[in-house]
Amino acid sequence: MTSPTERPVDLPLRIALVDDQPLVRAGFAMVIDSQDDMEVVVQASDGAEAVRELRGRRVDVVLMDVRMPHKDGIEATAEILADLPPERAPRIIVLTTFDLDEYVVAAIRAGASGFLLKDAQPEDLLGAIRTVHRGDAVIAPSATRRLLERVVAAPEPEEQDTSILAPLTEREREVLVLMGRGFSNQEIGAELFVAEATVKTHVGRVLSKLGARDRVQAVIIAFETGLVAPGAG
Repeated sequence: MTSPTERPVDLPLRIALVDDQPLVRAGFAMVIDSQDDMEVVVQASDGAEAVRELRGRRVDVVLMDVRMPHKDGIEATAEILADLPPERAPRIIVLTTFDLDEYVVAAIRAGASGFLLKDAQPEDLLGAIRTVHRGDAVIAPSATRRLLERVVAAPEPEEQDTSILAPLTEREREVLVLMGRGFSNQEIGAELFVAEATVKTHVGRVLSKLGARDRVQAVIIAFETGLVAPGAG
């Protein structure tokens, strides 16, 4: 089955916009549709409509507002991603007005791949869509770590279930630890004295073995299993 990152390069990314403010959707759609490599294929005014519109429909990236009537972005994110294998699940970027508000934390728990402030510059919006589609975080590594330290409470030693880490090689565990510490691929390569291309290969294998949609989900697993402790430098 073809994964999102294996889409033919001549096909534009399919984007869904979910926001209860028509002007916000119109503005985002104008920016996105101006690009040759992406197009808006779905627009929804609340989470319930988004779930209906996306059911059985393939999209690559969803821009999801969190504060909406009827069904908020948290519930919608969880429902959209429910029972979908990683290779078919869309990447979901949470749109928020406030940096790291509690809605964003809950949305990341629900399976969102990252967040973006609504007042982001157009180039940042477009860059975030392309970045999250590649399976990377849409927020800077340091912000990812700061967010995840709020998302995941440190497990007690007797509660840690590390069985999910069993398929990882020693090198892949090292890479996952550095991901959890907020290192970029370039920084991981420098730390391990390997090429960035090699790091990308390791990251891809880590995601595959963990069944993680993207880098953020893999790092959540690292925190939950105790492989990386909140506050670790």
